[in-house]
Order: sequence, then structure tokens, then C-alpha cells
Amino acid sequence: MKPLVFIISAPSGSGKSTLVNELLKLVAGLNFSISYTTRAPRGSEQNGKQYFFVSRDEFEKMIRADEFLEHAEVFGNYYGTARRFLSEAEQENHDLVLDIDVQGAEQIKKKLPDAVSIFILPPDRQTLERRLRRRSEDAGSVIHRRLVTAKREIKNYSKYDYILVNDQLEKSIEDLTAIVRSVRLHGSVPRTGEEVKNTKLAEQCRLENMRDRIQGILDSFASSDPDDGE
Repeated sequence: MKPLVFIISAPSGSGKSTLVNELLKLVAGLNFSISYTTRAPRGSEQNGKQYFFVSRDEFEKMIRADEFLEHAEVFGNYYGTARRFLSEAEQENHDLVLDIDVQGAEQIKKKLPDAVSIFILPPDRQTLERRLRRRSEDAGSVIHRRLVTAKREIKNYSKYDYILVNDQLEKSIEDLTAIVRSVRLHGSVPRTGEEVKNTKLAEQCRLENMRDRIQGILDSFASSDPDDGE
């Protein structure tokens, strides 16, 4: 059986990495695709753990060799998902989790239309800015640029199957694991109490059931700085 592919995207600072790490701990049979990037490691990041850190020349050689399922240039650095992770998941009879941005997600959906896409959002612009500043990794100008990019990315919400607003961490972890477990039922009728609960939680996160909540998030970005290029 072909592996299920779960695309997980989020604006920078939305807590995606934390949620994905918890998902991998709680749900068995999931492989995680570690992205390749040309950016320098940050803090305690290690090669082969958070990312594969490669030179620009090496990355471009991989592009020419068609080794990526998707790749994009973001803030002057390349990011990409290697094809080999999909083959490895299939060989191991596991499903595959992709942690990729909006550009990459669009590429994957064109190549793998059955992939399940999940968009993680902050509850509002103020919360996102606070989280970005708390990380203390970036200068003020970079934070501003990330907020502008977040505003642009959030407008792509309608391309995703599920929307998860990361307001309360424990609830967000529960919702994300519920989505994955519900999708794994492959459309069959939930039989156990746990399956019924997961299906209900997942249904609440479906795009069509989240539009009102998303509009409130978009509204919080509407009054952002006028020099955001829009």
C-alpha cells in the first residue's frame, strides 16, 4: 500500500516544529522527512536532525539530478524535500510527514494529489509577533519580514484540507494526532470510542468548518504595517 503523505505547513513562529515532534512521539508508523537547506545552523541545530545543511552548489546539483519532490528559495536560502524519504516510507510500510512551507506544499499537491494537507496558524498577529520575539533568533527587521510573509502565507489557507489554530499547545497536539489517526481509517466507519473521538476532532478542523475562525486571524493582520508591499 502506498504511504499516506501528510503535508504540514505554518508561518514561521506558529509552533509547527513542536507540534510535529509531539506527533511523531504519539503516533506510531510515521516517518519524518528531514528537509535539506542551504542556510546556516541556528543555536543547537545538528546536521541530519533538524535539517541536512548543504552548500548552495550541492543543493543545485541535487536539483539538476531531480532528487527533490519539492524545493523553494525562502529568504535567500534553498529548502527542499528529497524523494528518497517517500521510497523509504513505502519500503517500511509507514506513512510520511512533510514539514514544508506554502510553496513546497503546492508543489507536492501537484505531484501527490492524494496528500493530506494541514495548515497550522497562530491565533492572531500579536501572538505570532510575541512568539517570534521570544525566540530571540532574529533582528527586528527579520521579524517584520516574517510577519509580512505570514500574512501572505495565511491567505493560502483555502488550499489546505485541515486548519489547526495553535492557541493552546495540549489541545493542538490532540487535534493534530486526531487528524492523522482519522485519515488513517481510510473512510471506514469509526468503531471504537477513541476512533469516534478522533474523527469528531478532525472534522472540526476541516477547512469548511474553520472559515469563521480563519477570518478573525486574517483580520488581525489587516492592520499590519503599511509598508508590507500589499
